[in-house]
Amino acid sequence: MTGANSFSVSGYGPQRAGWTRVFARDSLARRLDWPILLAALALSAIGSVLVFSATRNRTEINQGDPYYFLLRHFLNTGIGFALMIGTVWLGHRGLRTAVPLLYGASVFLILMVLTPLGTTVNGAHSWIVLGGGFSLQPSEFVKITIILGMAMLLAARVDAGDKLYPDHRTVLQALGLAAVPMLIVMLMPDLGSVMVMVIIVLGVLLASGASNRWVFGLLGAGAAGAIAMWQLHVLDEYQIARFAAFANPSLDPAGVGYNTNQARIAIGSGGLTGAGLFHGSQTTGQFVPEQQTDFVFTVAGEELGFVGAGLIIVLLGVVLWRACRIARETTELYGTIVAAGIVAWFAFQSFENIGMTLGIMPVTGLPLPFVSYGGSSMFSVWVAVGLLQSIRVQRPMSA
Repeated sequence: MTGANSFSVSGYGPQRAGWTRVFARDSLARRLDWPILLAALALSAIGSVLVFSATRNRTEINQGDPYYFLLRHFLNTGIGFALMIGTVWLGHRGLRTAVPLLYGASVFLILMVLTPLGTTVNGAHSWIVLGGGFSLQPSEFVKITIILGMAMLLAARVDAGDKLYPDHRTVLQALGLAAVPMLIVMLMPDLGSVMVMVIIVLGVLLASGASNRWVFGLLGAGAAGAIAMWQLHVLDEYQIARFAAFANPSLDPAGVGYNTNQARIAIGSGGLTGAGLFHGSQTTGQFVPEQQTDFVFTVAGEELGFVGAGLIIVLLGVVLWRACRIARETTELYGTIVAAGIVAWFAFQSFENIGMTLGIMPVTGLPLPFVSYGGSSMFSVWVAVGLLQSIRVQRPMSA
């Protein structure tokens, strides 16, 4: 199809396709995955309401403006949506050539966190203060570069037709690429982000068709590494305390176990339909710390009940379902690996965030995708949606 109003798979992207073709009648609108886009928008909309409920009375953090966090959440969502559009326009194939540059930039940024430019938030030295009340968490973008970098290496010879599966040398190169930023993030220390990256690596390897021996070997190495870090006291005291509180919920309920206990009380009090928006006693009384970020799910559980909290889980399920379908239907290994890495990322981070509010997972400080307040997280998840849309848009018409 070569008409002015047609879509050309080979010509899609910044090199050969301008905005006219990208938004032509027979191109983007028909090829976009609307369920995943609408589900992500719905999650961000729900998140804005929950963030407003959690912060409107928090005068110590909202600078006396009840709409402070709400407006910033809207701004973050708007920027994230624009980044998604830009990602679709560039295309995952176009970004493939820029992976070395993106990887180098992400490693440079996380190294900057370890300099005096970095700052500590909730025990994790993983932020760069930009001024004007804005900050950046580079580890959120490392998740994307690990996915793109590993996909580029693992799929190169397979997509070229030279190999059926990645060989051992290629797998080692991909693991080395992922290990460098992961080790730096561990030094911050940001254990939650490292856990997500480990799951991403496993998901990427499984999708690439690499030998299962690599997966089992990494699982064994991960278990041995965790034991070694515990025995060698590599983890900070607050991290050890969080795991101890997870293993024993009754341990120090007024101290390290306070967040989890208050979160469970908030969710448990919501019942089927909740106490009503802006009427949750735990939320209004500010009993749950970090409720606009890490524990935003507790607002839904208390004020919207099982129905509202369940809706969030269903919408996240829609995103994962459609992402899995995109991974399955693409005809190139590179696209499959990228989509699978995003699925692993979203699935684990969602499970960990919701699980820690229910007391079935340790507290790690991971945001709930699309819902929690936070610019870096919002930008990265919308870029991921852009990658998924690009993979679907650029697939052949017969796929």
